[in-house]
Amino acid sequence: MNTPSAVRVLSLPVTIALAALAIAAFAGNSLLTRAALSGALISPGAFGTIRLASGAAALMVFALLTRREVIPRHRDIPGAAALAAYTGFFSFAYVALDAATGALILFAAVGATVTLASLRKGVRLAELAGLLLAFGGLVWLLLPGAEAAPLGAAALMAAAGIAWGVYTLLGRSGGEPVGRTARNFWLAWPFLIPAMMFVGLDEVTRDGVVIAVVCGVITSAAGYSVWYLCLPRLPVVASGSVQLATPAAAALGGIVLLGEPAGWRLAGASALILTGIALTLIRRPQARSITPKA
Repeated sequence: MNTPSAVRVLSLPVTIALAALAIAAFAGNSLLTRAALSGALISPGAFGTIRLASGAAALMVFALLTRREVIPRHRDIPGAAALAAYTGFFSFAYVALDAATGALILFAAVGATVTLASLRKGVRLAELAGLLLAFGGLVWLLLPGAEAAPLGAAALMAAAGIAWGVYTLLGRSGGEPVGRTARNFWLAWPFLIPAMMFVGLDEVTRDGVVIAVVCGVITSAAGYSVWYLCLPRLPVVASGSVQLATPAAAALGGIVLLGEPAGWRLAGASALILTGIALTLIRRPQARSITPKA
């Protein structure tokens, strides 16, 4: 059986390549979810449930064939709960948000969650400045106006981002990534059954189910396994900040594949957030740190 030590032998170029692959999967999640829900092909509760259930089935089969540990443990429950919360909020938010705006809000919240969680260990001035700049970009995106995101949907997506930030932090503890992701998916999907039943099963089409399964098996199950594989190799703040490359990929995909508009507000907010995340990645050992007082 694989052990956490297998993760530590990854070289930096391999880690970067895996992280880029995971980012592509995250953008794919936004595009597929928006395509299904904007076209009223399926209800958000049913989409999220089928997404997790199909991902759980695929991961379980692969984990069993490769002799991974698939029996859920108590320590898997927090990750599964975070995954379920993220998927539920994410699905309902994308009923009203376009792919790019949703991804921008989601990963701004992820970056903020991970960075704030690292404050107990001290934070560098560049990281603090980057966090504030990224938050400013998010505020600009949500200011009232013709291009402003709907506040209700934005709040749901921010909650999804916090949940995914928690999932990211939990994933940093290492462990065999495929088996651990399989156990998380297996425990998470039943949480969404009430949401599916509440919305109703009449809003389910064949195309919607197909998109949910593709999203669950490929961009979620496989993508999250890759993400868990490279997470322990990334610095804490970087593990949240590098995910802010996702909105740019989602925006491009939304424009090309879904015909979504590219407004100036989105472009400006994206520039601020991506610049902020770049600041959190600057490594200067001699830089002054701000350490919380007891």
